[in-house]
Amino acid sequence: MTAVIGPRSLTAGLLTAAIAVAGCGSSSDTASAPPANKADFPQVNGRTLPELAKLAAQGPVLVPSVSTAFKGDNRLGFGLFTRDQKQINGAQVVVYTADKQGNGVKGPYPARFESLAVKPQFQSRSTASDPAAAKGVYVAQVPFSRNGPATILGLARVGGKLMNAGELSLIVGAQTNGPPRVGQKAIMIHTPTLTEVGGDAAKIDTRVPPATELSKTDFATVMGKKPVVLLFATPALCKSRVCGPVEDIAAQVAAQYDGKVTFIHQEIYNNNNINDGFREQVGKWRLPSEPWAFAIDRHGTVVDRLEGAFSASEMQQAAQKALAD
Repeated sequence: MTAVIGPRSLTAGLLTAAIAVAGCGSSSDTASAPPANKADFPQVNGRTLPELAKLAAQGPVLVPSVSTAFKGDNRLGFGLFTRDQKQINGAQVVVYTADKQGNGVKGPYPARFESLAVKPQFQSRSTASDPAAAKGVYVAQVPFSRNGPATILGLARVGGKLMNAGELSLIVGAQTNGPPRVGQKAIMIHTPTLTEVGGDAAKIDTRVPPATELSKTDFATVMGKKPVVLLFATPALCKSRVCGPVEDIAAQVAAQYDGKVTFIHQEIYNNNNINDGFREQVGKWRLPSEPWAFAIDRHGTVVDRLEGAFSASEMQQAAQKALAD
């Protein structure tokens, strides 16, 4: 999160490191849980970030699954890992924000644990056979009052003990030419369909088996006409090990909406080969990382967006916003 990732280095940087280590093991498969109780964590009371950090023993490591932050409210997604790189699921976690020097502390902002699990009929072989596939993500709603350098501190309660989960540095508002934000118009693109590839879904979807229901519609034919959820992900080639689970999630949520919202999946690499570079759709949407999901209303306006790992409930909420008009 310390720098904007350029479109030619899509899967590089902290995002890749964040979730790739999930493959080293998971401590549990805990379902989505309510947010942490911020009353159980230290209050700021004029402390600096280093002073807050000293209140807890060194413990797990908080690693981001998002690459951007802006002035105003932000969805901060992150993983929590042990020092030997095992994912910790279902813990109580809060974050605090401060300036670059650790002053002006605000918080605590409670995080909730979101499971990436889906119903058995929607779990792909890609995800089921991948021991490195991410199992969940912590999500906190974090406000920033101004642009510029910022620091985030995570505190967690693991086994009833208060633990210091480390600090993150980021630059709020650094990205000026990234993907469309909420309230902006979606970018017109053509997305390949099953008809275009003669029914050979493997050409346009690396999921095993392909989620064919997500490849029936060209985005260009529905943008500005129908509610849409557009997912950019590559299950077989995603270095963050998140793309398989989130495409499974898209398939499940699409079935729940039964055509009321059009769900479309877009692969990342030409010919599904990293060496062949990025598909033109990825460049046109100016993606700094992957995966991404965008909810778009019938007027063609982005009403929600999700970067990195996200749960079925989060995608449902995004789809509902697309329908709200």
